[in-house]
Amino acid sequence: MSIQKEWLDFLREQYPVGSRIKVRTLGEGAPDTLKPGAKGTLEHIGEDGVFHVTWDKGETLPLIVGQDSFSVSPPPLQTLKLYMPMTATCYDEEDPEEDITIDPHEAARYAPYIINALQSERRWIEDYGYNHNTEEVERGLMAYFNGPGSVDQKVQSYWFTAEVRDGRLWGVAECSVRGELAPLELQYLINNIGGQASDGMGEGFEQREIRVDGGLEIYAHLWQSEGWSIMPERDRFDPHFSEKLPDMCFTVLPEDGSLVYIVKGEGPQRAQDSSDKPEANRYLADNYNQERGLSAAQVRAMEGGCLHGWDSPAADPRTYGQAQGQPQQGGMTLA
Repeated sequence: MSIQKEWLDFLREQYPVGSRIKVRTLGEGAPDTLKPGAKGTLEHIGEDGVFHVTWDKGETLPLIVGQDSFSVSPPPLQTLKLYMPMTATCYDEEDPEEDITIDPHEAARYAPYIINALQSERRWIEDYGYNHNTEEVERGLMAYFNGPGSVDQKVQSYWFTAEVRDGRLWGVAECSVRGELAPLELQYLINNIGGQASDGMGEGFEQREIRVDGGLEIYAHLWQSEGWSIMPERDRFDPHFSEKLPDMCFTVLPEDGSLVYIVKGEGPQRAQDSSDKPEANRYLADNYNQERGLSAAQVRAMEGGCLHGWDSPAADPRTYGQAQGQPQQGGMTLA
């Protein structure tokens, strides 16, 4: 059985992984162990449009659209946390034109003040909003998302806050997500959050002083021009992350210099924002990979997986030795 790609994409967008399934009636040939009223969780929709479900009683049995009748409920909301380095500065008393970057561990002492300031920013948006519409209250900064509908549908809202982890101050984008974001969907979300941190809410927030103990006035920055990255919690605090293949990366093709992305286990796909300027594409590849916290070794391993197979040593970042901990630079190219 085969179905049109457009219909398959529609099904996957409407019914994300994690959706809850309840059987109404079953077609001929259904196993006796599955009865009307049975409930389960959608694992994925196959290329043939079959719904693969793990049932609450532990079985994994499929349902066929048009043959079986069942209802689908959205998956429950979950919190996705994306962590970014956060810095704090204060003015130099001897030279008010200069600012001083506060040591990250010392800045962590001021986390309660920074969190309170971010909450005040949120309350202002909820009360007044930049555009004075109710969507800002319900969806927060997601109200300004301009990207694929699948991401807009899955991510209900996000706001900025701060946390202290391992004695260091971190900025956090707390996202309410329904279902699971595919790697490219996460990239679109990261792009939007990065824009808000650098030029949106974050730009205004970093210009407002925060008074802390002792009368000191500090300024908190969600974004920095060098070395900035934003990563899911599982990756940010995994000490072995640089030794593993990431979910996806960006690179450029040698034959035409076009920008492509590689999802782990798949081949390269042309990126939507690829241009006819190879140098610009290399810059974007570097920037996107840096934002995701990827090393040169991880990008080379992703390229190696495309060329030599995902089970080959070429697909292991540890193969590339010294490049393992270095940031990806120069626009890696597929050879």
